[in-house]
Amino acid sequence: MPLVISAYDVPEVDVLLVSGGVLTEEDLHNLRRAVRRAEQVVAVGTCAISGGVASLGDRPEIREIFLAEDERLHVPKLLPKCRSIDAVVEVDRYLPGCPPTPELFMAVLRISSDFKPSKTVCQECNRRKVKDMRPTQLLGFQQGEVKPDICLINQGFLCVGTSTRGGCRALCTIPGYPCVGCRGPSDAFIEKGSEAWLETIHRVFANMTDIPFEELDAALRSPQLALFLFQFSDYAGTSRPPRQKEKLL
Repeated sequence: MPLVISAYDVPEVDVLLVSGGVLTEEDLHNLRRAVRRAEQVVAVGTCAISGGVASLGDRPEIREIFLAEDERLHVPKLLPKCRSIDAVVEVDRYLPGCPPTPELFMAVLRISSDFKPSKTVCQECNRRKVKDMRPTQLLGFQQGEVKPDICLINQGFLCVGTSTRGGCRALCTIPGYPCVGCRGPSDAFIEKGSEAWLETIHRVFANMTDIPFEELDAALRSPQLALFLFQFSDYAGTSRPPRQKEKLL
């Protein structure tokens, strides 16, 4: 995934939207050069905020596979690990989502001043929670028929919209696709470690389902969900402070 720019001559701008992580020396050079010509820097999407899919390549076995191919030798030299852009430059605003919706772009660019996101995706979804449906196991994304008006958790789907920050207008959950948390945690958890968010998700499922703790925990920590659930806790074990919730849209 390219960093931000396909153009190498960045003019002076009021707002620089940065999409993608910092994976190569070229990314690092382009980012540092671009931010010098911007009044504000906005990290757009999961990859810019935490490294995203590209950061999965930080796993040693994946890097070995990549570097084993001779034809790879001409590509820009890989940095030791994929980094979020705020590990390299100061970021003024964060625009989480994979991808963020056009409405969110308009809000961060102040084209629309009346945008007011809900606290969580669940509040924007409005599917009904029912007491007489308690699934005993998780269903995969493509398994079973999705009932149109009942909460996806009641139906056995791994949906984390109850504590994922709102603003996306529940574009996934309303038509029946479980929320994977790409907008990151709600403000209640944004400055806490990922375990606080995971504990809350476990409590929600314990109240609404009979799915075993171990099955749910393994699914939450799988690569496809951990990619988003841990995107705001990458400061853990480092000297970096948590990202300020005031900077997030």
